[in-house]
Order: sequence, then structure tokens, then C-alpha cells
Amino acid sequence: MSERIEKFRYDGEKAERLDKYLVVCLPEFSRARLQGLIDNGFVSINGALAKKSGQSIDSGAQIEVRVPPPAPSGLVGEDIPLDIIFENDDLIIVNKPAGMVVHPAAGHASGTLVHAVLGYDPDMEGIGGEERPGLVHRLDKETSGLIVLAKNERAHRWLQDQFRLRTVEKTYLALVDGKPPTPTGRVEASIGRDPSHRKQMAIVSTGKGRESVSEYKTLEAFRDHTLLEFHPFTGRTHQIRLHCQFLGCPIVGDSIYGKKSLTVKIKRHFLHAAKLSIILPNEKKPRLFEAPLPEELKNVLEEVRNYL
Repeated sequence: MSERIEKFRYDGEKAERLDKYLVVCLPEFSRARLQGLIDNGFVSINGALAKKSGQSIDSGAQIEVRVPPPAPSGLVGEDIPLDIIFENDDLIIVNKPAGMVVHPAAGHASGTLVHAVLGYDPDMEGIGGEERPGLVHRLDKETSGLIVLAKNERAHRWLQDQFRLRTVEKTYLALVDGKPPTPTGRVEASIGRDPSHRKQMAIVSTGKGRESVSEYKTLEAFRDHTLLEFHPFTGRTHQIRLHCQFLGCPIVGDSIYGKKSLTVKIKRHFLHAAKLSIILPNEKKPRLFEAPLPEELKNVLEEVRNYL
């Protein structure tokens, strides 16, 4: 990908801050990103390099912005099959299988969703960050279902804003051991690092973690288990798994927050990102995308139904 050059003429009646004006001209970039371009000499005013982000520009000023191509991540795309639910020029929505890590991390240098996506579309390298190209949210390794990735900076900013403003609607299916205190409900709790196990998360005292909010409802009740539908309003690490543990009905198969011994035959935890409602770039109304329950989870449901 080559360097992109954008040229603008400021025609306002009053003097304006350079970075404030460029946010309007280039809405796909955050103000911080544009300030970085200014500070690193990629923006000029009337042929001279801009001195600082807060520099004033007057009517008639000619502004040129050079946007360098995304920095190479060093990641090598891999030929890994993807279950693509939807794709256009701005984004791709994938049905991630259980067992696939979303992005490279310690112990997972290959075989991740990011490697698969780069193998499918090498031009996504560097979008939104060197190590996590295109990502705006995550799923745990053993959680299956829908995840969306941006294919350009404008779409990345668009999607980030929707997740930040909590206008994205996510629906998860979870089979739990036992049942929650009420058939429907709302969980509000702070989530932070577990002080006893630094690699785990935990419900912590207010002020010691970050706010987390989920709503749930019962879809089907069995003898020893319950199928719940969850709608998380925040996106904290392990949020639904912790909320189920907090309710006294941990997710079936959860090796960290669940029961020590399995109550059904399962090789993963029973959590699936089933639906995603999101407004696509250049559209005004949300679209609903769905991923069917994987066969192994359908089989588990049939097994618990037979307990009745």
C-alpha cells in the first residue's frame, strides 16, 4: 500500500485549530492519530510543515496531509479456512470456531484468527494496530461465534465508536449448571484482576475494577441445567463467564470459572456469540447477523434434554 495524500482548503471566517479542522476533514481518524501525524511532520500548511497540533489556520489556508501506509506488523498470513458470514469493502464478519485464539499472544504465535484473516486479505495488515489488524472486539479462545474486523481505517474508527457508545447489540447463548436466582435479570458488577490468580479475572469491589453490565433471560430450563440468552452492554474480559459464576450458575465446561468436574460431555465451555446487530459504514439502520449453534453444542443440548 502506498502513501495517501489529502489536500484541503480552509474557508472558515474565523481562525481554527489545525487538529480540530482535520478531524472534520478526515473523520476516519481519531484526533490523537491526527495529532501524531502533525507532530511527526506529515502535515503542511501553505507548503510549510505544521508546527503543532494547536496551530491556528486562517481562511484560505492550503493544507496537505500525507497518510503513511500501515506499519508492517511482521505477521505472516496463514492459509486457514474462515467461515465468513458477511463481507464488503469495509469489514468482514467471521463465525469463529471454538479453540481458535483471536490474536497473537504469549504461547500463540501462529494459527490465530488474525493470521487467518491476513492470509485471506493481506491488505488488512496494520489496520487499527500492528499486532491486531482490524480488530475492534474479541472472543475468548473457547467461545465460538460472530466477530467483526475492519478492512480500512475509516471502518475501524466507525466500528470502534459503535462499541464505545454501546450501540452494538450482542447476543450470546450459554448453557449453565443449575439455574440463576430469577428467570430474567440484570448483572451490574466491577471486574478486575483476580488478586490471587493474576491471569484470571474476578468480580471485585466497586472502585477496584471496571463497570460491567449484562442482561439475561431463560430460554429453556432442564433438570440440572439452564439455557440462557445474554446481552452484554459492556465488553470486559470474561464478562459473561464471570456473571454466570456470580449468579451461582457457572457455564458448563468452563475450566476456570466453572465446576471442577464436568456435568456433561463437552470439550469446551458452552458459550456462543450467536447474534450481532450493527450499523455498517454509510448506512443508517442496524443489520442483524447470526451464527448457528455449532454441532457439538447442539449435541450437548440434546443430551441435557434427555435428562428430563
